[in-house]
Amino acid sequence: MKLRRIRESIRWRLALAMACAMCAALFLTGWALQRLFHEHVTQQFAQALEIHLDQVTAGLETDENGSPRIDPEQLEQLNDPLWQEPYSGLYWQVDRIKSADASAGQTAKHAQTGILRSRSLWDATLILPQDALADGRTHQHVITGPNQQTLMTLERAVHTDESDENQWRLIVAADMASVEQALAGFSGLLALSLGILFVLLMLAAILQIHVGLAPLRRLRAALRQIRRGKAHQLSGRYPQEVQPLVDDFNQVLSRNAEIVSRSRTQAGNLAHAIKTPLAVLQQAGELALQTPETQELAQLLLEQVDIAGRQVNWHLAHSRAAAAGVPGHATPLAPVLASLIQTMKMVYAERNIEMDWEAPAPPVVFAGETQDLQEMLGNLLDNACKWARGRIVIETACHATELTIDIGDDGPGMLPEVVNSALLRGVRLDESTPGSGLGLSIVTELATLYRGRLEFSSSPSLGGLQVRLILPAVPGEQEMDSGDSADDRS
Repeated sequence: MKLRRIRESIRWRLALAMACAMCAALFLTGWALQRLFHEHVTQQFAQALEIHLDQVTAGLETDENGSPRIDPEQLEQLNDPLWQEPYSGLYWQVDRIKSADASAGQTAKHAQTGILRSRSLWDATLILPQDALADGRTHQHVITGPNQQTLMTLERAVHTDESDENQWRLIVAADMASVEQALAGFSGLLALSLGILFVLLMLAAILQIHVGLAPLRRLRAALRQIRRGKAHQLSGRYPQEVQPLVDDFNQVLSRNAEIVSRSRTQAGNLAHAIKTPLAVLQQAGELALQTPETQELAQLLLEQVDIAGRQVNWHLAHSRAAAAGVPGHATPLAPVLASLIQTMKMVYAERNIEMDWEAPAPPVVFAGETQDLQEMLGNLLDNACKWARGRIVIETACHATELTIDIGDDGPGMLPEVVNSALLRGVRLDESTPGSGLGLSIVTELATLYRGRLEFSSSPSLGGLQVRLILPAVPGEQEMDSGDSADDRS
């Protein structure tokens, strides 16, 4: 469900895309900075170590026996306490290498290692990879030294005398713990900084998304006004990316309203034009009915006029239903229902029918036109009054965007097998009662166009027929706000 909300939400998709992009960018930035800092610190460490190597090289000399030694004066310059402290992490060492091996370009073989070494090495010697060294060239290695220390070593091969066949390898080494500590500290600070930067960038991105989608929230508020029947078109100005959509939608609404109005007008004009000749024909038939010679023909004429009148009434009602579901219409239920109940009490006053109904609280609003609601409720109440023995109960309820109206009577009810027949156009179940047989079919047609429905059942309290009319309702403020909050969360 959450994945579906993310896929369907522009806000979540933008936030996720920005988060992924920023994570990738910050990761690459952190990796590059870490690499640069590592190279910088390592280079600085190697340069400091090379200074010590230069000092050892400058102090190297041989005695009359060809044995190497370090000039005492130079040794004083190297008189760092770390050179004297055992396993302090700072070491120097002198190895003897046969010159023949090095000059031949072969792998240098140590004739003797650790001929001279700093006191800090104590009884240990530094073992370096065996590689060929040209005179004066410096090689760098990382090895494991005393006490499992990670050492960076610099080695250099030199000759103290051209006549001397021995090649001396001078080695200085230092523990890289300080480098590793600096790298660890920098990595932690870098991760913290990038984490804070990510949070700030995400906050900026969320603010940007909020500001960028603000026109859509205004658009949704405008649509809400249309759903509530408070407006017929979208109002306000929007960014150039959204404004064409708003203009097109308003044109569709205007065109739809124009078509509906034109259809209703044409249908009304046609019905009026047909009703006048039908009235003339009916009067002629009634006059002809008084003459014995033309009674049969007059009876046929009156029947056909009655059928034509039913058809006109049906299509006229159908044309009025053409606007069903058009946005921007809202009709409070209570005033319409109260007016119809009062009318029915007057029409059927001689039957003294009792009608029980209480106006719902909060008020219920039908999402449609007033005359359509009057048409549906008027037909249902009229049918209930025709069949009721003395009492009708009306109950209304509203759940979210659905309006339910139950009309039950204490009449004989309706068998399930005749329900479908009752919904057919022009069918009357009892010819003894007045009517055209169009009432329920018109109600069904209108309810269907409003995406509603008509249901029949037995009245639980009165025992007769109960008709349930389900229609769309305009959501109240609370429902609309809760729905918008759900949309925001998605």
